[in-house]
Amino acid sequence: MSAPDPWQISPDAVRGRPLLVLIDPTARRTDGESVRIAKDVLCAGAATKICLPEGPEEVERALARRGSRRPVVVGDHRALLRTVELLHRKRELADAALAVVPVGGSATVALARALGLPTDAVSAARTALDGTAHRRDLLVDESGGVVLGGLRISGGEQPGSGSASGDGSGDGPASRDGGGTGSSAGGYDGGHQPWWTPAARTARSALTLLSLPGVGLGGSRRRTRPPGQRLRVEADGVLLADLDRPVERVSVSTATAGRGGLADVVVHPCAGSGPVRARARAVTVSGPDFRYHADTLTRGPVRTRTWTVLTEAWRLMLPRGG
Repeated sequence: MSAPDPWQISPDAVRGRPLLVLIDPTARRTDGESVRIAKDVLCAGAATKICLPEGPEEVERALARRGSRRPVVVGDHRALLRTVELLHRKRELADAALAVVPVGGSATVALARALGLPTDAVSAARTALDGTAHRRDLLVDESGGVVLGGLRISGGEQPGSGSASGDGSGDGPASRDGGGTGSSAGGYDGGHQPWWTPAARTARSALTLLSLPGVGLGGSRRRTRPPGQRLRVEADGVLLADLDRPVERVSVSTATAGRGGLADVVVHPCAGSGPVRARARAVTVSGPDFRYHADTLTRGPVRTRTWTVLTEAWRLMLPRGG
């Protein structure tokens, strides 16, 4: 018989407890049928309090008054990240066995899928009721932003290039003292809207396209290697890359780091030897203004950012045997 998984919480410690179901307004607007199904399954299986918040302040109040109720988030990646950030800020994250019913388009539930959650309403609701809580590491930056799975920095993406994830997050002036937040999971109405008009956006896109390497007035584009970015990367104080050697991309992940409170760090230089790999508790990246993809959102631009691994910082309800 194999030894018990030390990262798995006893099912009796979480099952049977009453639930606080937080239904994100975006989920209610985009897929009311999935929300209704999830609500019916949850209410049939446990004592449930339904909360229909209209803003982050209402979410925060509901979480503060939840008592012994387990929080269940019904919504997309923004709703999940927002809840984790709130609980982390209140120092209550470790005490909450968080459940998620993903609701949204395929792109907005990709994070839930990567974390091992089912993405159909019935299976996800049943997991919230009868799943098993698993302890997971968390990446936290100095501004309070959280990363549940991993992040990457691509050398070919420059601030203002329009190559962000398209969700509108993180579009703002770079912090000149390195303290740009970039930590918000986006506006509660689905992200702040760009200021430009559709016509101006079209013109802006055309100008951006023409300015890319290998693109001419004829519209053809040569296959070229993405330009590198000059970044300084340190893992637990050990220098992995410096400003004199451009990098193609940098990735930091807890998803494959195993059980040691360490993140996997991989730096891909533009030239020379292969990728540089390390495992570390703290990772600092600095250099000219850069954006980064944290989970499924684009953050920044910033000039420096440090991510620290918090071991077993949160618990997530996953399917039994998952």
